[in-house]
Parts: sequence; structure tokens; C-alpha cells
Amino acid sequence: MSDEGRLIAGRYRVTEHVGRGGMGTVWRAEDEVLGRQVALKRLHTQPHLPDDELATLYERTRREARSAARITHPNVIVVHDVVDDGGLPCIVMEYVPSPTLSELLEDGRTIGPAEAARIGLGMVAALRAAHGAGVLHRDVKPGNVLLGGGERVVLTDFGIAMTAGASTLTKTGEMVGSIDYMAAERVRGLKPGTASDLWALGATLYQAVEGRPPFRRDTAVETAYAIAVDPPEPMKRAGPLETLIEALLSKEPDDRPSADQTEQALRDARSGGSTGVPPPATGARSPADRKPVGRNDVPPDPDPGVHRASSAMHVPPAPPAPTRATAGRGRRRSRKRLIVASAAVTVTAAATAGALYATSHRSADAPDVQKSHHATSPSSAASPVPQGFHPVRERKLGVSFPVPDGWKARVRTAEQITYIDPSELVEITIRTVAPAGTNPVSHFADKETNTKANYSVYRRLRMQQTTFRDQPAAVWEYTFQGRERGFRAVELGFGREGGREYDISVSAPEAKWDSYRPLFDKVRDGFLPTGS
Repeated sequence: MSDEGRLIAGRYRVTEHVGRGGMGTVWRAEDEVLGRQVALKRLHTQPHLPDDELATLYERTRREARSAARITHPNVIVVHDVVDDGGLPCIVMEYVPSPTLSELLEDGRTIGPAEAARIGLGMVAALRAAHGAGVLHRDVKPGNVLLGGGERVVLTDFGIAMTAGASTLTKTGEMVGSIDYMAAERVRGLKPGTASDLWALGATLYQAVEGRPPFRRDTAVETAYAIAVDPPEPMKRAGPLETLIEALLSKEPDDRPSADQTEQALRDARSGGSTGVPPPATGARSPADRKPVGRNDVPPDPDPGVHRASSAMHVPPAPPAPTRATAGRGRRRSRKRLIVASAAVTVTAAATAGALYATSHRSADAPDVQKSHHATSPSSAASPVPQGFHPVRERKLGVSFPVPDGWKARVRTAEQITYIDPSELVEITIRTVAPAGTNPVSHFADKETNTKANYSVYRRLRMQQTTFRDQPAAVWEYTFQGRERGFRAVELGFGREGGREYDISVSAPEAKWDSYRPLFDKVRDGFLPTGS
């Protein structure tokens, strides 16, 4: 019996079948309360699964909704509601009438580097927003990229996203995701981080310009082995994107460019210029030699114990003591057996998970404030001063931070300092609050009330709790209307209750926000409390 015309949760009238995957079916529906089109993803019945696994599937569906709902960004699918339909959870999402990038690339079709860079910019913006909310996507691929009207790019299907603070929903050793876009560290059984999503972005860009995934082989096991040890097939059509894609596909997460570097490289490539991204290292490098890309931006592993299979299960028996002539060959064979055995376990779980999660449908700049992966103190976490900036130390505030050359100080008080650019339209403001409250979110909520009173047009883009350098933090992003133009601002506040809270803010004309958005990251990363 067709579901078309059926009313779900008393308000969503099913109108058209959109897509079907292993986990669920997506319908277009009419929200009869608000009179708008929505996409409704309904979980399939799974009669062959025991009750505990069914409960896990249902909880994953709810977590998909919660993960996506934490992210407010035009490049991320909007989740409106989660409802129950005959005991099955349904996610109600924004309806985006558009093809997926996968559909655009069917049968080995390709797109040009400039168009790939445009799509990549939308994807990296979505990932920045997700990572800023403490969410790893873990299944970035062409099938989860919607190409909407007005050049809109939307990242969707957070069905296997991992959220900070969530308990595990996978068994030890289980990997989830699509093997063609799974990062090398995940194939090796290690835990993913934000760099793993950037790997998947690189694999997606590779397919967009070359017509195939970079490591696809005849079997999933061979693909996993190639991901772990082989270089990607040489590119012929990538043009200015080649160096960036190679860097994103580096085997070591620390060797990949950060989201900021990726975004700038994509902008350069879209305009036809050099990306300026250094090629990945080809030889062995010691940990001390590796560049600390994104060290302070990686959220903590929210699902400890999920991603690493027991290595003892895969290590082959120790070979006899090698002769000098056979030592090299023996090490290589042993390493290959180890990787292939590990890959076999990985792709077996991935194949099972893929059947559950491959939901195909057409329905689906935030600050890169993310949780630290390492226990670092504020005094040790500042980045070097970027080129074109100079350090300033504000003794009354007890802080130092980088400021662009040529900018001037204004509004200096015991609690605040503002620097402005030569046009007097762009501002960096640092404030201190003592004693700090329980969480900067409360402080920002109070400030928002005053902001609304001061500006006739105000729109909150997001306000959310996070951590920064292992301290309670909040990020607030909004737009407001000045006398002659619209502005956009982003603020980060962090500090422990009873101590001192530090607020870092950047505002700029909304029309030029893309140009000034990286400024916030440079000030934030170079910020250092020095004491009064």
C-alpha cells in the first residue's frame, strides 16, 4: 500500500517518494500546520533484528536529528522535528529540491576544477560549522552533498555523526561509513577527528574532477589496503586543485591542511590561482617534524573505545629472526598482512553499517571554535603571530593577541580594547569579565538582549555552548543593521566560574564577511592571557 496521502504525526501529509536506502525512506511531505514543503525520513522496519539492536537503530536516528539540529548554517540541512510514526522514528527536515553531487557524477562524469572548488567551499563551510558544534560527520561523500538552487551547497545525512558527550552506539571494532571516503586512520582502526572529515572532502573533490574515487579497487578489502598504504592515482584533470587534494589525502592526519587552509586554497583554485598549499610529505617524518595543523581545533573523542578494534586480534605470529637479505621483505610482508587483516575487519563492519546508513535522498560561515583534543593550558596554546600581523599586549586587560599591521586601537578601558582597520568598518574587540559566571552562554544571552535593543534589525545565527582550551566556552554569531550597511559578528567567550572570562569578537560588513572571517581565527588562535 502506498504511503502517499498519509498523515503522519497529525501534521505531515506525505506527497511524493523521494529516495530509499538501507536505513530508511525519504518522502516529500506537506506540513499542514505551517504550509511548507518538508522532507521526511522514516526508518525502515527491521523484523530480523533483536530488540536491543532495534533500539540502537532508533536511537541513532534520533541522534542524527540532534546532531544536525545543533548546527545552524546555510550549508547544513535544517532539521525541523523528530516524530513517531507507528513506533518508528521519523526525521522532518528542510526540503531541498535538488540533485546530489553523486547523481551529477554518475557514470564517471566529471566537473571542472572551478566548479569543484565552489562545491568544496560549501562543504568545508558546513564542516567548520559541524566541528564548531562538536560534531564529526564521518560519512562525507558525494551522495550526501545536495546541489540546491542559487548555487547553494548543502551537506546532509548526519546519520552516523558522532557528537561530543554522546555515549557509544557501536560495538568495539565497528567502523561505520563508506569505504571509498574513509580516512587512512579509520581504516587502521584509529579514532577519527576533524581531519578525517577533511580527508573525505579530499576524496570527494578527487572524484568530482577525475570521475572515480581515489583508491577504489575491485574489492572493499583491497580498497581499504590502498587507502592505508598506496598513493592516490595521479590526477589528470584537477588543475589548480591537485596540490590541495593531495594534501587532504595525506595518510597522517597532522599532515593535512586545516579547515582554514582548505577554505583559502579552494578560494584560490576557484579564481584560477595557485592554492598555496604545500604538497604532502613523501618520506618518513618524525612527530616533532610534523606541522601542528589544527592541534587546538580538534574536538575530544566523544565516543572513546568505539573506533579501535583490538590490535591483538590482527597481529600475525612473529616470524623467525630474518637474515640480512630477507629482513626488508619480511617487514613489508608482515606489514601488509597486518594491514590487510585489519582492513578485512574494518570493511566487514563498514559493509554492514553501509547497508544500514546509505539513505539516498534529495532533501538534504560559522566560526571554527572547537574543543581541544589535548589538555593544554591557556598559557601554552597560542599560535605563532601570522604574517602581516604584530603582537600587542594589553597590560590592563592582562592579554596579548595578534593585530593586523596598520590597525589602530580605540575604546581602551580596563575591561575592553577595540582595534579598527583603516576603513573603520572592521573591528577586533577583546573584553574581560570578572568574576566569570557558570558558563559564557548566560553572559552572551544577556548581551544579546542589549544588542536587540540597540539595533532595529538583529538576527541570531547561532549561540551554543562548547569548550576552548579545556575551559567552558560559548560561541555567538549574529548579524545586525548599521546606519548604512549590514554587519556580521562572531564572538567567543571562555573562562571558569569565579575566575576571569575572556571574550574575543570580530565584526565586519556582512557583504565582505568571507574576506574577514579568517581574521577571527587568527586572533583566537594567537590569544594569550598574560595576567595583569
